[in-house]
This record gives sequence, structure tokens and C-alpha cells, in this order.
Amino acid sequence: MNLPQDWHIVDDHHLEREYAFPDFKTALAFVNEIGAAAEAANHHPDIHLAWGKVRLTLWTHTANGVTEKDFALADKIERLWHHGPGLI
Repeated sequence: MNLPQDWHIVDDHHLEREYAFPDFKTALAFVNEIGAAAEAANHHPDIHLAWGKVRLTLWTHTANGVTEKDFALADKIERLWHHGPGLI
């Protein structure tokens, strides 16, 4: 599976991406959409929410590294980012 644009593999261990927002409310709404997608996939990222930004870290804990599940969730999150809620 391909790594979505703007995601990075860090230390051959996890995927990371940061998103910018105009305010906290919009960032929080994005986090809530990510949460719904994560629950549906039964795969949960580490989420750092701050004013104007969201940073995500993905890896499969049982494998202690990146697996296809991480790439699939990163792809779903990217589609949400580019096309809005309801896509995933």
C-alpha cells in the first residue's frame, strides 16, 4: 500500500502527519470524524489536539510497527481531510 501524501514514516516504526486549522473548533470536529473512522476500523491513532492543529501518529501496537492497517486508516483520514465528513 502507498503512503498518502504528507504522511511520514518515522524511525521505521510509525506514521505521522500534522494538519492545520483556522481554530480549535474545526480541529476538534476533524478529530471527532477521525474517531468515528478509527472505531469503525477498530484501529486507533494517537491524537494530539491543540489550537489550530491536529497531529496523528499511527502504528500497530501488536506488531510494534507499521502494518497495512496503518496505511488503510491514513488513507481514510486523507480522504476525510480532502473531501469532508460522510465519505468514510
